[in-house]
Amino acid sequence: MFGIGTLPDLLRLAVLPVLAWTAVRDVRTRRVPNVVWYPLAALGVVLLAWELVGHLPPETVFDRLYLIRVGVSVCLVVPLSYLFWRLGGFGGADAKALMVFAVLLPTFPSYTLAGTEFPLAATRLGVFSMTVLTNTVIAGLAYPLFLAARNLADGEFELPISFVGRRVSVSSLSTAHGRLFESPEGVTRNGLDLDALRMYLRWRGLTLADLRSNPDALRDPDSIDETFDPTDGAVHRAATDGGTSADFDGDGETADAAGGDAAGDDGREADSDASSDDPWGAARFLDSIEGSAYGTSPEKLRGGLDLVASRESVWISPGIPFLVPMFVGLVVAFVYGDVLFGILGALGIV
Repeated sequence: MFGIGTLPDLLRLAVLPVLAWTAVRDVRTRRVPNVVWYPLAALGVVLLAWELVGHLPPETVFDRLYLIRVGVSVCLVVPLSYLFWRLGGFGGADAKALMVFAVLLPTFPSYTLAGTEFPLAATRLGVFSMTVLTNTVIAGLAYPLFLAARNLADGEFELPISFVGRRVSVSSLSTAHGRLFESPEGVTRNGLDLDALRMYLRWRGLTLADLRSNPDALRDPDSIDETFDPTDGAVHRAATDGGTSADFDGDGETADAAGGDAAGDDGREADSDASSDDPWGAARFLDSIEGSAYGTSPEKLRGGLDLVASRESVWISPGIPFLVPMFVGLVVAFVYGDVLFGILGALGIV
């Protein structure tokens, strides 16, 4: 039909520009709105129902094989995506994308261009959403190599941290993504999330420059006067001050805070007893917000604040904007097929 592919398969190509846009947004903000996935999920349900009509009741081996593949896609990829998200292997948007693929792309599509049929290599399993997943994982494995090469070029290569992190100036943390790879005690895989750092700064109406210029006074919890909406810590997010929108600059500073003295920067000496009870007002901050600020504890927040207040550069774990390798894996799946199956075939394993 249509000379290139069936109408359902042609409609499935709509996923490419959508995922391309989400990949760009993932790089820039690490945030993807949920509404992006609703049209694709609805399209997947409609196309799946359309194709099921032609395979029910299952009278041939091809009908039964189709139903098995759809069952594997929906009943395996969806819970697997959810499990990876719960374990912290995927972000929420990554898991939702794969769940949508399980419905929208359950079996291999087929396109014919200039006499060549795409994808070039199918698998015996024939579950296209699983192919997208394995391609994504393979593409994601290149990210540590990219980090290592970048660190080597910057003259900051250290084993093994250079494969999973990079050193950045503290002043750049206001627009960086990921989490600190250090604490005052040394290297850690569970450092302060940079979104949580921005939330704290926005809550106090401070910039990183304010924090670093007068850490002794700001460490005193009694220096906290008026507080503001911390938002969710996203780089692009604006906060509200008493219901009025106030854009942040790169350091998490509100327009009101920029025009006057920073909260707590009034020359007062920190009281040692008060400071020892709740340095930086970390516990007060976490008690005042909904949720846990990305799993942040008062101790972790205090350690991160001490670190950025005293250091010029730190190691961070930038994390993988996973929708980027997912987009690469999807494009490769449409054009070539299953990379893992191709590798195993070349090795004579399958």
